[in-house]
Amino acid sequence: MRRVLTVLAGSTLLSTAAIAEDVKLGIIFGFTGPIESLTQPMAAAAELAMKEATDSGIFLGGSTVSSVRGDSTCIDSAAAVSAAERLVTSDKVNAIVGGDCSGVTGAILQNVARPNGIVMISPSATSPALSTAEDDGLFFRTSPSDARQGQIMTEILMEQGITKVPVTYTNSDYGKGLAEAFEAAFTAAGGTVTLNAAHEDGKADYSAEVGALAAAGGDRLVIAGYIDQGGGGVLRAALDAGAFDSFHFPDGLLSVPLAAPFGSAIDGSTGQHPGTDSPGAAAVADMGKANGFDGTSPFAPESYDAAALLILAMQAAGSSASADLKDKVMEVANAPGEKIYPGELAKALKILADGGDVDYVGGSAVELIGPGESAGNYRQIEISGGKIATVRYR
Repeated sequence: MRRVLTVLAGSTLLSTAAIAEDVKLGIIFGFTGPIESLTQPMAAAAELAMKEATDSGIFLGGSTVSSVRGDSTCIDSAAAVSAAERLVTSDKVNAIVGGDCSGVTGAILQNVARPNGIVMISPSATSPALSTAEDDGLFFRTSPSDARQGQIMTEILMEQGITKVPVTYTNSDYGKGLAEAFEAAFTAAGGTVTLNAAHEDGKADYSAEVGALAAAGGDRLVIAGYIDQGGGGVLRAALDAGAFDSFHFPDGLLSVPLAAPFGSAIDGSTGQHPGTDSPGAAAVADMGKANGFDGTSPFAPESYDAAALLILAMQAAGSSASADLKDKVMEVANAPGEKIYPGELAKALKILADGGDVDYVGGSAVELIGPGESAGNYRQIEISGGKIATVRYR
């Protein structure tokens, strides 16, 4: 009997070793293009969650998880689809963290993820159109829809007595969706949008756009664009012309490169981006500091959470296959279960391995609703002394 048990034990160990694998998660962000200043901390945060899972030794019977990066460019859908196809067909990723910008994310979903049955969790694609996109249960996002951001923008401006604004938005799915959502919420609250006009990224001169916005008039200029492209260009042109001295910045504008070159010239300006003052957000900030990236950067906590949710869904499913994990994402993201924060992935993996339940709170106070998107928390900011300062969380 002892000999039989020894043989069986050896067989079990061999079986466990055999199922351990190198799970690959694609990260497809705009490492070049209009939000490149945001994507490095986003990717670093996602990769930190992967390292945490690997180091635990508990993930899928001792499996490792690593990243393969692809460049979405943020704005070129053809390039983004090509990069995603490489991740799926050549690199054989099991799932994708991304995309980042809404237009390329939608293109990847329809042309790569759905045909190949690959789960995507985006930390930053916020277009309201993605809420109703056909996705075969494969698409999730840890950031809220811009339908919610439009409401938050309205609340901030109205509370400050700002009732008339012109809006300029990047000519993309993100910009158009946010501009429409904001105008609907702002006018419903009694405000007036004096002009709602698109701008093109990549131009050298935005004086014509600024001239039209100034002619329309308003108490504060809303710039729904990208800091490293047209949004930053419009801001510079407006300051140079003296057309506006007060601005409102949605999430695409908010990063270190906003405060650094413009400094006190934009003091008193306002804005918001997804964020929370939860213990999880503080944990990501501390982990980022210890690992060489800014964990407070917009969408860094959401990126950590996107990778963590994929990892926990795999553990709950007992499989790294997208076909198996897609039905577990909502389960691990929401109650019931043990609340899990950044830095506690080993604890969560152990609970799931033992057949328990987890409620992943993460760095962005994750609560997935409806079509698998975040219910939405926002950090309200003001530019003071040439720096981005937190006013409150909503």
